[in-house]
This record gives sequence, C-alpha cells and structure tokens, in this order.
Amino acid sequence: MRLVVKVGTSTLTHATGKLNIKRVERLCEVISDLRNAGNEIILVSSGAIGMGINKLGLKERPSDMPTKQAAAAAGQCELMYIYDKFFGEYGHTVAQVLITGEDVENSKRRSHIGDTLFRLLELGAIPIINENDTVSTEEIISVGDNDTLAAIVSVIVKADLLVLLSDIDGLYTADPHKDGNARFISVVDKIEDVLSYAGEGRSALGTGGMVTKLVAAEKCMRSGIEMIIANGSRPELLYGAATGENVGTRFKSR
Repeated sequence: MRLVVKVGTSTLTHATGKLNIKRVERLCEVISDLRNAGNEIILVSSGAIGMGINKLGLKERPSDMPTKQAAAAAGQCELMYIYDKFFGEYGHTVAQVLITGEDVENSKRRSHIGDTLFRLLELGAIPIINENDTVSTEEIISVGDNDTLAAIVSVIVKADLLVLLSDIDGLYTADPHKDGNARFISVVDKIEDVLSYAGEGRSALGTGGMVTKLVAAEKCMRSGIEMIIANGSRPELLYGAATGENVGTRFKSR
C-alpha cells in the first residue's frame, strides 16, 4: 500500500525538548521494515522548530517570527541528519522535501510536488516532508499544523492510508487527561458526528491539537483515503495500521 505517516514533535522528543533517541530509532526501524515488505511510505515530520529550540539553547518556544524561523533553520538540518543516519542503518535512502502554503495552493507547483514524490517512490527513496518554516510566514492553508500538510500530501499522492502519530491513543469524547468519563472512539464513519469532540489540546513544543487532526480526517475521507490517529509512543502500531487491525481511531473513507 501507499502509506503516509505523520509524526509530531511530542513523539520525537522528551518533555525536556531533547530528542527521544530510542523512539525515533524504533520509528525508523518499523518504517524500514514496512518498506522492505513492498509498501511505499512518505514521512511527514514535525520537529524542526522544537529541535532548533534545543540546539540554539532557547528556554521556550519563541513567539516572534524571526526566532521561529531561525529555530526551524537550525533544527531542520539536525532532523534530517538523524533520519538519514537511522534509515541509512537499515539500508534506505531519505529525501527531504520542504513545502509552503503557496506550493500547495498553486496548481502548477502542486503538480511538481506530486511528480517529485512519485519519482522518489519509484526510485525506492523515503520522502521526508516538512513545512518550509524558514521562508514561509503563513502556515499551510491557514491551519498551521503538519496534520493538514500530511492530509494534503496524501491526496496529492493518492495514498491508501494516512497515519497521524500523536501523544494520544486516538479520539475521545472529551480530553481524557481532564475528564475521567471520556469515551474512546475506535471508528468514525461520519466526520460530522465527532467534530464537537475536538477540544483545543496543544503540546508545549508542538502546535497541533485534535482540531487539526479532524480537519485532516475530513480532507482524507472526502478523497477516499482512510486515516488513523494512533499513539506515537508505540511506532510498532504502524504494522497493525497497515494491515487493517483495530489501531487507534480509524476514520473510514467515503
């Protein structure tokens, strides 16, 4: 299958902001194994700004745009170095693709993105995509999270499945950290039925919450692509996701 995997900053790092080496290595191991089995995989990775914050010695996520862009510049090269190292150990080549909102809104540029990604997959590479925060001050489609970017990429490449790896097991009727009565939702057939459960949760180093994940789910479902939200602390869940097991919350395609 053609699989798009999105990984968030909270999955890649410890609470300290430093890289979670064990988890990232396991993620690369699982993706490499799935690639060896014949699947085509695209990785959409957050984390550049988060890693740049640590690399530049900043004490918190910057609020001004120039410092955000500086952190992205410092963190992106670090992020790709780590992926290149780990995937290389399993015999796979990675390729960096940085995208801005203008790229996906412009039909010609969007077409070029697709051409590049299809060719990379044909050549056996694993494309690693992130938003080009160093040159773009406007977030992708004004939503501002790589969840949306991952959904857009999934539509461009006609993916079979998008998996969003996050710091939560999936979709709940309420925030399970705050509400002991929150009920887990394993399958969503109609996005309209669950929009009220989105909440506004965000992590300290990341930018996304459940709202952006449901926006991504709507884009995928509308395009005939299934989507799963699963806990990124267990990268091995990708095996079950790829084989149709009950992993996380699965959003059925229309």
